[in-house]
Amino acid sequence: MANTSLPVPPTPRQADSDLYHGIAVADPYRWLEDGDAPLTQQWVASQNERTRQALDARRDSLHIHGGADRDVWHERLVALMSLPVVMHAKVRGDRLFVVERSAGAEQFSLVLRSASDATAEPQMLVDPGSVSADSTTALDWFYPSPDGRLVAYGLSEGGTENSTLAILDIETGDHLADSIPDTRAATVSWLPDASGFYYAGYPHGDQYNRRILFHTLGTDVDDDPIVWADSDAPQSWPDVQLSADGRYLLVEVLVGWGQNDAFVLDRTDGSWMTVIADVEATSGFDMFGDDQLLITSTFEAPKGRVSLAPLSAPWRDNWTTVVPECNGVIGRAQAFGDEVLIVVTERAVDRIERWPVVVADGVGATDTQPVVTDLGVVSVAGVAVDGATHTAFVTVAGFDSPATLFKYDAIAGPFRWTPAEAALVASLQVTQVTYPSLDGTPIGLFLIHRADVEPNPDTPTILNGYGGFAISETPLWSPTIAAWCAQGGMYAIAGLRGGLEEGEAWHHAGRRGNKQNVFDDFHAAADWLVATDRTSRAKLAIAGGSNGGLLVGVALTQRPGLCAAVWCAVPLLDMIRFPQFLIARLWTDEYGDPDVEEEFGWLWSYSPYHHVRSGESYPAVLLTTAEGDTRVDPLHARKMAAEMQWASAGQDQRPILLLQEGRAGHGVGKPASKRASEAADVLTFFQWQLQTADQG
Repeated sequence: MANTSLPVPPTPRQADSDLYHGIAVADPYRWLEDGDAPLTQQWVASQNERTRQALDARRDSLHIHGGADRDVWHERLVALMSLPVVMHAKVRGDRLFVVERSAGAEQFSLVLRSASDATAEPQMLVDPGSVSADSTTALDWFYPSPDGRLVAYGLSEGGTENSTLAILDIETGDHLADSIPDTRAATVSWLPDASGFYYAGYPHGDQYNRRILFHTLGTDVDDDPIVWADSDAPQSWPDVQLSADGRYLLVEVLVGWGQNDAFVLDRTDGSWMTVIADVEATSGFDMFGDDQLLITSTFEAPKGRVSLAPLSAPWRDNWTTVVPECNGVIGRAQAFGDEVLIVVTERAVDRIERWPVVVADGVGATDTQPVVTDLGVVSVAGVAVDGATHTAFVTVAGFDSPATLFKYDAIAGPFRWTPAEAALVASLQVTQVTYPSLDGTPIGLFLIHRADVEPNPDTPTILNGYGGFAISETPLWSPTIAAWCAQGGMYAIAGLRGGLEEGEAWHHAGRRGNKQNVFDDFHAAADWLVATDRTSRAKLAIAGGSNGGLLVGVALTQRPGLCAAVWCAVPLLDMIRFPQFLIARLWTDEYGDPDVEEEFGWLWSYSPYHHVRSGESYPAVLLTTAEGDTRVDPLHARKMAAEMQWASAGQDQRPILLLQEGRAGHGVGKPASKRASEAADVLTFFQWQLQTADQG
């Protein structure tokens, strides 16, 4: 499809370059890194106008060809995004705190419900959608006090995720005077009497050097003492947790993406003890009673095991295994009275297991068996446990309906169920298949389509993947998937190496010097879909965001003939300069550091921005980003768009489009209306390029 009537805005190409380990690295669009420069802003405005003209023009042309135009996509997506959906919950006695988006709401709110009476009227606690005129204020996190009377929560503006902590007294409805800025992604752990709390925060204006502080209610936040700031690496990520009796404080530190260190403070004498440190293993921790620590770790168990350790002597030599490694990947364990609840993931599908904790003479029993609850093809987005009342609530998500909340009683019945209307969500068929990667490694692949659709070479298909940071691609509720499949398309999601679908070894097989495995896995998924006649190159699109944006950026530069269209969202694309911007130095452990010669070689081998070739025939590309993104700087999308437009100049090519949104960020906290608008643009773009015909 020719890139007709879409003149590209003038983009100066300059001679900037750097020398890395003897290699000259050209950077002709470095000037686009400065998002505040008037020239950059003018260029972005021109790109946005061009993209809007291209997508808005689809209103009539697609209808003529039998497909859904942008207005139809938008209408469907608004309806789907108007369905009520739950994000996660916490329980304190009969007080159930739920983050949910009610029918038609723009933002997720914090709502108080009864844990014992599903019919009781809920109480609105925090409604961030009403704070700002454009509904871009978002609820980032929340932590109730032990008795559930107070709740600390974080709000941020415009997608930045730069939270300010506030405290609400739910009995009076009043906010306390305490307000703490610079609490991005904070964890908060209250004292037993709720007179104060430990929390994670940042020095003002610093995106690194996260530390643990203590705040006494009613005091000046500037006087809050620092409790822990002992990491040698400024990008380390500490979180905090307090035992129920308040004696022991746990500081858990993410060091890169393959190591969790942990330390315990005995508050009675001020002594610190090490739980685990300087070991490449991922671990999670939960308090078990007043004097024990529950540990989920891949230390000496690549798929995870659950152990207990005395808080008075928590070093790993004293761990006692209570749930051994199994075929599935063991998620974080939580105390459930005198038992343990864990989420086990097998082939990217989650289940709940409840294990008795049996320890005799310091040795865990090896013949115990769990109570297993199979929920179907779903993911468990969260488990909220109140050890005092022996109750739990489980947030469950699937491809065919919005995430909802179940009260755990061997999942005997739902606490709250929000079924989607049949007219809005088509009956979907979900299958999971396995295909071989380039080196023969078997990779899992979800295929989602309307139940009456038989995939064939004419089936328009979107292939998605992630492959990084030990994140599993599990079933999820997505209005975009539901809308695309309702129109007759297929959506495919690959469980690439770099994730956690098969445990920590799977993660390591796709990180750092092994990153090419991820790209090979993704290319192989596209090849397999075509080779098995489930779609064809002309009907295949690929989509990815963030690390997934890097994935599709590599795919379009390494295999330009792989597909017909690409959506590359909030992406990392300049892999040589990426650590210099925002919080990206956090990710050098996952990707490598360009300042280290060997690691530069890994990054240089695939960095998409540096592998665009003039004269190459590329697929159509839609790059989307946001000016408020505080994770991945929008400079990546800007520079890539400029480079690809230059490479395609004067050729009869599919369009290279850029859309940079204002008052939005990496995606977290984006209002439902903005999500619907973005998804309508994406599906309009894909249908335009794949020339989808309505198959039903």
